[in-house]
Amino acid sequence: MHTEQSLRIPALVRFDFESFRQQAIVFATLNLFLLAALLLLHSLFSSLLGTPSPALLITLGTAFLLKMMELLWLWAGVRTPSTTLADVIVWASIVLNIVLALLLTLLTNRGESPYFVLLALPVLQAAYRFRLPTCIAVILVADSMTFFWVWYFGEFHTPIKAIEYLESGVLSVVFALMGSLVWLLVNQLRSDQSRLSHSLQELERTREKLVVEEKLAMAGRLSSAVAHEIRNPVAIIASSLVTAERPELGNEERREMYGIARSEAARLEKLTGDFLSYARPREPKRTAVCVEEALGYVAEISRVQADKRNISIEVESENGLRAHIDGEQLQRALVNLLLNAIDATPSGGRVVLRARHNSSNALELQVENSGAPIAEEVLSRIFEPFYTTKPNGTGLGLAISKNIARAQDGDLVVSRNEPGHVCFTLTIVDQALAATGANNHG
Repeated sequence: MHTEQSLRIPALVRFDFESFRQQAIVFATLNLFLLAALLLLHSLFSSLLGTPSPALLITLGTAFLLKMMELLWLWAGVRTPSTTLADVIVWASIVLNIVLALLLTLLTNRGESPYFVLLALPVLQAAYRFRLPTCIAVILVADSMTFFWVWYFGEFHTPIKAIEYLESGVLSVVFALMGSLVWLLVNQLRSDQSRLSHSLQELERTREKLVVEEKLAMAGRLSSAVAHEIRNPVAIIASSLVTAERPELGNEERREMYGIARSEAARLEKLTGDFLSYARPREPKRTAVCVEEALGYVAEISRVQADKRNISIEVESENGLRAHIDGEQLQRALVNLLLNAIDATPSGGRVVLRARHNSSNALELQVENSGAPIAEEVLSRIFEPFYTTKPNGTGLGLAISKNIARAQDGDLVVSRNEPGHVCFTLTIVDQALAATGANNHG
């Protein structure tokens, strides 16, 4: 509801101080430049306008100082004032320039004064900042001042000439066209910005809905997969226990039924543990880890499984390689990858476990086996939870390993998939090296 109401707020009344600050800096700088240019022109054409009087110099100096203070404040002042304060700043600048133009014209005391050019700034500021009625009001004030000066000077000095009113009319038309055109352009930009903001908000709402729907769909898929995986061992356990209770069964057969029930219960426990690890991964606890030792440990505990199939495990790592990572999670991810690699390697083959720091200050670990390449239809789903090609697999090992890598700002991918060279690459950001790299860049 709040979002829908915010969409109906006109773009003109929304306040973005950073945009206002940039505009105010431009106007203050332009104001300073214009004051300096007018003083220079007055000095160069003193034969026509007269020598600048002390009062005029003091007035220009005071205005210059005020604008310089405003510019300094905008550069280093308060960063988040209210929209009311911003309006006060703009109105103060508009009034200052209007009064300054009239005062400098009076001090010059000439029928044609160059200082009326200062009235262009209030018109532009009103067009940038305010609504159309306010902009028109400022234009009318600027136009009225030009005609007022022609009348005033004619009343107290020389007779009024028609050409002077014509010149004032032309200047008034210029002010009106300039203010109207700038207001139209700025208003069009604000309308476009408002529509863009509305579109972005609609896009964000759509994205949030899609995320929610995807989460619900994922929860549904996981629930279905968990139910499917649990149903089989539960059914086998129940069937085994019912069979074991038959009185005609001998002790040997009864022990066999209990053994089946225990085996399926262990499988069910493993499945539940794997699912909890996938669904609720813990936050990584990073410490300084000797990667070489971690790889050696993983290879050692997997060697029994490898020896059964006459598969060699090789470890390639630089001496003393260390990283600031979660060593326990790393070992679990590598065990999953290594056992999968052993299963995929034919008898007499080999599995290579490599580790190094790559150019991005990340720890890169590779598990490569000499088996057949992974089929395309399997490769596209290999990291999906509960997807497995093994008869007794849970389909969670690779999904858990990928979660572990992502929890430590890394990833797990199949980096090579060729006959005799199937390689999984796991990357984990080494925070110590990343921080060192950031400090070096700083």
